[in-house]
Amino acid sequence: MRRWILLAALWLSAVTPACAVQPAPPQRILFVGNSLTYYGNLPATFAALAQANGHAVEAEMILEGGATLSERLADGSVQTALAGRRPQVLVLQERGGDLLCLGRRQRCEQSQHALQVLAEAARAVQARVLVLGTYQANAQASAALVEKEAAAARQAGAEYVEISQTLADLSRHLPDLPWYAEDGMHPGPALTLLDAIMLHRALYGMPEARTLEIDAPRYGANSGLQAVLRRADAAAPNAGTPPHIHYEHAQVERLVRALDRATRATGPAPATPSSAH
Repeated sequence: MRRWILLAALWLSAVTPACAVQPAPPQRILFVGNSLTYYGNLPATFAALAQANGHAVEAEMILEGGATLSERLADGSVQTALAGRRPQVLVLQERGGDLLCLGRRQRCEQSQHALQVLAEAARAVQARVLVLGTYQANAQASAALVEKEAAAARQAGAEYVEISQTLADLSRHLPDLPWYAEDGMHPGPALTLLDAIMLHRALYGMPEARTLEIDAPRYGANSGLQAVLRRADAAAPNAGTPPHIHYEHAQVERLVRALDRATRATGPAPATPSSAH
């Protein structure tokens, strides 16, 4: 009997890996924003880029057209999602220009306050907080916007991911890329991809270029999205929304290389201090 037990143990050790390691659960990332965030489905695009570079990511989102962070603070949807889902990263994007504070002091103060309170709620569940910048076409307004957004992120103890100045620089060097949607204002495929690359650089470093086949809705003007928590790859509320997103390897490579060259030429943007690591 003892010999049989020994032989059985030897057989089991031969067919069972001695160091079987369960894969780490995906990093849950919550995106909160508006149409600047859902055009082209930035959350799903970022998740695909991260996964193509070896980072397991599960992207969730609370996105609504024209929405502000003040509205999300008031309805409690973000706090509820933070407490229930406990994401490792919270990405906040304010409505375009609200943090520029030109002639709209009350709106600006509300935005700054919402950013601070939501960042505090994220830190309470040990989530890292990133403020994804918006953009302005005018050079002077763009510089002012970056300064204001960076200051608001710093005051909230969050990290700032600058977009406006980088977009202006890259769109001059790569004018043939579809930076904007048909309305000339919202993100086109190139800008959505740029946002994803910038977020990847902030969280994991510069990504390698990969072909991206994304089984997720490609949202546009009539998204049908409301301010409720949903997976980025969940079926779209509105019928007729394209169900797939595709980026050729060459598209991704052009942006990665251009951004890498720009970074080497100017140096990386100064990091915004954060206590949310």
